[in-house]
Amino acid sequence: MSLSALGPRICILGPSNSGKSTLADAIGRKAGLQVVHLDQLHHMPGTHWMPRPTEEFHALHDGAIMQDRWVIEGNYSSCMPSRFARASGVILLDVSTVRSLGRYLRRTWFERGRIGGLENAGERVTWEMIRYIAFSSSGKRKNYAALVERLMLPCVFASSSAAIHRLYTAWSLERR
Repeated sequence: MSLSALGPRICILGPSNSGKSTLADAIGRKAGLQVVHLDQLHHMPGTHWMPRPTEEFHALHDGAIMQDRWVIEGNYSSCMPSRFARASGVILLDVSTVRSLGRYLRRTWFERGRIGGLENAGERVTWEMIRYIAFSSSGKRKNYAALVERLMLPCVFASSSAAIHRLYTAWSLERR
């Protein structure tokens, strides 16, 4: 499927550390879409991932999806119904749990200023995040796949890092 077939409002879903933020950034630059990183809306800037009050997050989310052109990356199931009602296409990334854990460790230990991260908030390895990736990802990946199958939207499914790389190539996307 071509990138343009996904339309002007694209949702990117997938497990933690699957490459959603980087892909959204590349698509936004290529297609001229506003890039929205849901982690940045959900968490207070300059903190170590302290969540905003739920009502504030939902208001920010709802404001973002009312725009005409966007690519939004992130999950946050409480907001999915309204996001999908406005979306014109969906990309589901489904990398393995082992790959997600490896990406998490690499980005927290070796990368600074990652795409989609919180401004002025350093990344650090936490047992909470390791447990989340190791034990929640498998079930969530299955739920996302079932959810996307029910949507009446154009959808691209990338089931591995190699499949994600093929999207970059097919759509002539550039990584930062």
